[in-house]
Amino acid sequence: MIWQLTSRWTSLIRPLIFSLLLQPPVAQLSIITQPNIVLLMADDLGIGDVGCYGNDTIRTPNIDRLAKEGVKLTQHIAAAPLCTPSRAAFLTGRYPLRSGMDAVNNYRVIFWNGGSGGLPPNETTFARILQQQGYSTGLIGKWHQGVNCESRNDHCHHPLKHGFDYFYGMPFTLISDCQPTETPEMDRAFRRRLWFSTQMIGLAILTAALGRLTGLISVSWKTLTCLAGFSLLFFICWFSSYGFVRYWNCIMMRNHEVTEQPMVTDRTTSHILKESISFIERNKHRPFLLFLSFLHSHTPLITTKKFLGRSSHGLYGDNVEEMDWMVGQVLDVIDKEGLKNTTLVYFASDHGGWLERQEGQRQLGGWNGIYRGGKAMGGWEGGIRVPGIFRWPGVLPAGKVIDEPTSLMDIYPTVVNLAGGVLPQDRVIDGRDLMPLLQGMVEHSEHEFLFHYCGIHLHAARWHQKDSGAIWKAHYVTPIFHPLGAGACYDRGFCPCFGEGVTHHDPPLLFDLSQDPSEAKPLSADTEPLFDTVIKKIGRAIEEHRRTLTPVPEQLSMYNVVWKPWLQPCCGTFPFCWCDKEGDNKPTNL
Repeated sequence: MIWQLTSRWTSLIRPLIFSLLLQPPVAQLSIITQPNIVLLMADDLGIGDVGCYGNDTIRTPNIDRLAKEGVKLTQHIAAAPLCTPSRAAFLTGRYPLRSGMDAVNNYRVIFWNGGSGGLPPNETTFARILQQQGYSTGLIGKWHQGVNCESRNDHCHHPLKHGFDYFYGMPFTLISDCQPTETPEMDRAFRRRLWFSTQMIGLAILTAALGRLTGLISVSWKTLTCLAGFSLLFFICWFSSYGFVRYWNCIMMRNHEVTEQPMVTDRTTSHILKESISFIERNKHRPFLLFLSFLHSHTPLITTKKFLGRSSHGLYGDNVEEMDWMVGQVLDVIDKEGLKNTTLVYFASDHGGWLERQEGQRQLGGWNGIYRGGKAMGGWEGGIRVPGIFRWPGVLPAGKVIDEPTSLMDIYPTVVNLAGGVLPQDRVIDGRDLMPLLQGMVEHSEHEFLFHYCGIHLHAARWHQKDSGAIWKAHYVTPIFHPLGAGACYDRGFCPCFGEGVTHHDPPLLFDLSQDPSEAKPLSADTEPLFDTVIKKIGRAIEEHRRTLTPVPEQLSMYNVVWKPWLQPCCGTFPFCWCDKEGDNKPTNL
């Protein structure tokens, strides 16, 4: 009897065990808790600059390998078309408008390390939640979310106040001013006006003095002295900031310490790569989050000699190929340390390529493929559609392509849930967990609507009509291109969000991106039977969305954006701020 029962149980259990052994790796590894998370973000990289998205003039074998071994998103959307607001949305999972990180004026990003605006301390980043879950968290590279609020050392906006255990990189962003051989980039037109005004004031004072000496003008020497003092004060006020941009903004920090002021660009790439690899090696025995925020491919396109002249796309192509090589180096160390199957790797860009960035005949900005527009354009696809690639062997299928609307804000709930954390319940989170979509457990993205802002101004909105597969997009405001039909604002350097440089559309321009991804042929009530229905549907969604917005302090207000000497990070005694504490650390040969 016992033998019969044993035999019966054996016959039942044997096929069960056999079936479990035959389960594919996806099922076995899906129970992994707290995977390592490596987030790779390029700066100003266009979706058309990457091989797996159709580029055949720039070689990106390592990024392409990620796509081959993982999941590629074809409708991955940034929440803003510029660095500061887009990265704020990425870190918080919320439209930047909700944290005050979108602009009411033409100063749409953090402009100074010595400004007072930045990511508010009451915002909860995914790094903070992962830190609470026991992760070692590190940010290497670009921050661009502010530094101080009220004093030089309060570090209220600093990465270490937002959940990162370790920071090495630029608290600001790369600009051409960081490279002494390049033409100054920051606020170029405004600086020219300030210098012209200084010259005009000086000329007027000199003319008055000559008139006084020759008796042609009756003006007292006291008045002339006061005017000369005013002129000198005016010059000192603006030159103290703009005359030393390289010293004030182009700095490197390790945690709270300024290590290079100004930064030594020849070795920046080497140090960022070395720091990234070191962080992985130090934390390989515990869950870690590494946010590698590349300085590539932002101007001035700092590229080592090894990669100069290698691409068929000029300096910009060389710079992108070097970044791809850096991606490969990070992937290699993950493999070498045996972390490949327990690490989620994500690659994206913060927004589209900068079409207007040119010097003479040199194109220094990216390419956005078939998509219209580029950086700074809140509505057109070229400004906000970016590469999006996930790799996690054994958990995510290899070689899968997903053509569903997703957002950079989705990274927030995705990594928080993977780490076992809980999303904040006291605020709106606009991102959605991508794991069900990436794993094929659901067919459609959770996003029915996405809203596209330029500063605080809503320029466009999209509706994913899931039952039909249509992706409707309505444009309420579009920039005026110059020259007309050029596809960018070459006369300004950036397309504006409001004012004389934009056109308001009533009724809005409507496109079906599933049929017209280039947004080349706007629909009308005459050509699209559903035109009125779609416009009303999107309009109601915008009204509902606006009801979820609450007033918050404007982090990019004129007061917060302006340079304040008492907030300037300084490695010496202000204003004598220069140092090279990395000088003794020989960079790794690239």
